[in-house]
Amino acid sequence: QVQLVESGGDMVKPGGSLRLSCAASGFTFRDYAMYWYRQAPGKKRELVASITVGYFPDYSDSVKGRFTISRDNAKSAVYLQMNSLKSEDTAAYYCNAKYLGGLVNYWGQGTQVTVSS
Repeated sequence: QVQLVESGGDMVKPGGSLRLSCAASGFTFRDYAMYWYRQAPGKKRELVASITVGYFPDYSDSVKGRFTISRDNAKSAVYLQMNSLKSEDTAAYYCNAKYLGGLVNYWGQGTQVTVSS
């Protein structure tokens, strides 16, 4: 059974930091590119960060320089370190795994991040 389980979401003040984790199981993690998406209320889901099977990261312009994606194939996990958080980062954050450019596609259930003073 395939599972992606996110954790680490919380409420934090502007300027604060959070580290999201996504634990994967049920598939060969090292063969999948991993992604973090987010969706704020009333908005479309947007790509935040990605990391290839070769550990190459990429980021949306809105988080570049503040967020860091990483993966640990030994633990079948992907992480998102979020620093200098802003109110506009408030959203549900979702972990996504893709194989062969999306031919196979798995999603987690999401974890809520709220940035508020």
